Amino acid sequence: MNYDCIIIGGGPAGLQAAIQLGRYMRSVLIIDAGEGRSSACRKYSNLLGFPEGVSGETLRRRGLRQVENLGVKRVEEVVGHVHKSFTEFIVQTQTDRVYTGKSVLFATGIRDAFPDVPGLKECLGISVYLCPDCDGYEVKNRRTAVWGRGDSGAAMAEIIHYWTRDIVYVNHEAFPLSAEKRAGLENKKIPVYEAVVTHLTHHGGQLQSLHGSNGEAWSVEKTFLAFGGSRPQTGLADTLGVIQDEKGHVHVDPRTKMTNIDGVWAAGDILMHSQLVSTAAADGAQAAVWIHKYLHRQSF
Repeated sequence: MNYDCIIIGGGPAGLQAAIQLGRYMRSVLIIDAGEGRSSACRKYSNLLGFPEGVSGETLRRRGLRQVENLGVKRVEEVVGHVHKSFTEFIVQTQTDRVYTGKSVLFATGIRDAFPDVPGLKECLGISVYLCPDCDGYEVKNRRTAVWGRGDSGAAMAEIIHYWTRDIVYVNHEAFPLSAEKRAGLENKKIPVYEAVVTHLTHHGGQLQSLHGSNGEAWSVEKTFLAFGGSRPQTGLADTLGVIQDEKGHVHVDPRTKMTNIDGVWAAGDILMHSQLVSTAAADGAQAAVWIHKYLHRQSF
């Protein structure tokens, strides 16, 4: 089957695009590896209609049910290669399955960089956070640690200082810290600890403390991670010649979300914007509108 659109990535951006395209009665295939930031997050608390919060897993599960009711197909595969023939896009998975489509939407998200230590994953989105725009409010006047590396962590600590003054910075592995950033922390009276964090203690995802390899422990209620090195997952788009910036974010038309390659769109955290779930979903919806217009023109 030659699909109207193949969506690579099944997070909020990809699912929202699939909903919109499904409502246009387009044939759509989502190819999703089944992992990513949204699948790991235990709770989003900044979304319209969910004042009590909602997990990424719940959003994905409900979204998948919604797209399936619209006739959208989904396969759980890892895409290995994408290329364009004269008339269609050819998507090959790592298990050598091949799918073809008239258009492609990359919604492959971002890969976060942080140590895999016991207790961390259980707290993500509940008491451990990545994005201050999403979750800065959650640490308002709470005992908070920023756990990061070098200047990236110091910059996050200065940002989080807006919501709470009760804050410490744990500089993982005593990573080099510039004089400018160290002075900024001193000006805000944020203490710096040089340590390797080995594990987190928590109760049902509610953080209790960070523990260092030297026996130190920091009793905190909340933690922000800031290790730097997070990268948009744009390798597949790169093989098609999609233009990216120096940090790997895909360039798109701000109105249509189409890349520089005809028939190729991108949405979500692979673009340069605040990494909000609501923004990613909006990107997906906007891209889908213009994918439909593109396909409609192709039919004449």
